[in-house]
Amino acid sequence: MRDIFVTVVVFGALVLVFKHPHYGIYLWSWLSYMNPHKLAWGFATTIPFAFMTALTTLTVYLLSKEPKRLPWTPETILLLLFLGWVTFTTFFAFYPQSAWEEWDKVLKIQIMTLLTAMLITDRKRMDGLVWVIALSLAFYGVKGGIFTILNGGIYHVQGPATTFIAGSNEIGLALIMTVPLLRYLHLQSQNKLIRLGLAASMVLTGLAAIGSQSRGALLAAAAMGGLLWLKSRNKVTTAFYIIAAIILIASIMPQEYWDRMHTIQNYQEDASAMGRINAWHTAINVAKSRITGGGFEAFQGPTFLLYAPDPDNVHDVHSIYFEVLGEHGFIGFGLFVLIGLTAWRTGSKVIRKCQNDPDQKWAADLAAMTQVSMVGYATGGAFLGLAYFDYYYHLVIILVLTYQIAVKNTWGTLEMDNLTDSDVVQAMPQRILAQKQRIRLP
Repeated sequence: MRDIFVTVVVFGALVLVFKHPHYGIYLWSWLSYMNPHKLAWGFATTIPFAFMTALTTLTVYLLSKEPKRLPWTPETILLLLFLGWVTFTTFFAFYPQSAWEEWDKVLKIQIMTLLTAMLITDRKRMDGLVWVIALSLAFYGVKGGIFTILNGGIYHVQGPATTFIAGSNEIGLALIMTVPLLRYLHLQSQNKLIRLGLAASMVLTGLAAIGSQSRGALLAAAAMGGLLWLKSRNKVTTAFYIIAAIILIASIMPQEYWDRMHTIQNYQEDASAMGRINAWHTAINVAKSRITGGGFEAFQGPTFLLYAPDPDNVHDVHSIYFEVLGEHGFIGFGLFVLIGLTAWRTGSKVIRKCQNDPDQKWAADLAAMTQVSMVGYATGGAFLGLAYFDYYYHLVIILVLTYQIAVKNTWGTLEMDNLTDSDVVQAMPQRILAQKQRIRLP
């Protein structure tokens, strides 16, 4: 029954894509983050729904009347450069077959990321995308939060098998990154029941992230908590939810959990932590010896024999930074870091220009909460190998598009970077007049 239901929903949604190409981005995001077909038991688990959706969306978009324009921003240029570089390094990979298979996955993710930048062109579409991403992962957050409460935190929360978020560490990071997006939707919602549901989802999703018993998720939550409060528009409400989550965690999680978290301070005694450090040194040594790094899937036994301080301690790299460094060298690492830094800078521009404008307050909220999610990824990702996770690249594009929609398109060709807040206030009548006349400012 699950297989039939998922198949009917997907093919029914694909029909809508022919009329509304941006629905294809929603459907692909739902399939990528919630992975509903992985919750089935039979034939639906093997159907390439995501590929079919991507192919249909791209084809319909090319044949539609939608503007064929990619926003040329530092972020999109860096994404293209990064994709070009990892393609180049794959030709020199240690393990070509495995590398090209991983490259194929990364290519599809980046194509859909850039297609998102071309199809999400206004606030309505943007909010639709945020709803899909947030609720797709909140499904596991609510379920996992309830599971953690009912079982007293004894068992690990895990994601759907054979996906990016299958393991407890991966689902923990994905869930903690979703809490700020739920908070954005909570801020924008007017319906009391929806706000109540989103508030409950925030607390349960945060609890589920802790219930994964991932040390990386705990560090990400700690890093995000203070920033979430600082970035939030209503600090009293945000503080209430944070305190409620902390009280739930303290009262539910067993002693075994706290003993495990305590090993963060005594990592020298933890075999897993020492294995990761050995892999990090391996990544540095590979990058020093090869400008292209080792290519995708480089962290295998023979690599450790040649480059590891302890050749016998073969361990997954478990770090977005050392993963990229070891697989694509210092150039790939530099591009990867620059993508995040430029996106952060764009988000800060949005906040600065929109926070005092009632009509654009939504943009400041979305930029702030997306930045909080990125902090979670940057912190938790230091201990997880999710460098090519599509969620992160969607966050980058959300910041890019928020700037395009709320700042650049609204203010015309004014040079926003050189405007002070007082300049913005003085320019407001011109902006309103330009909007009424449906012309761009000179």
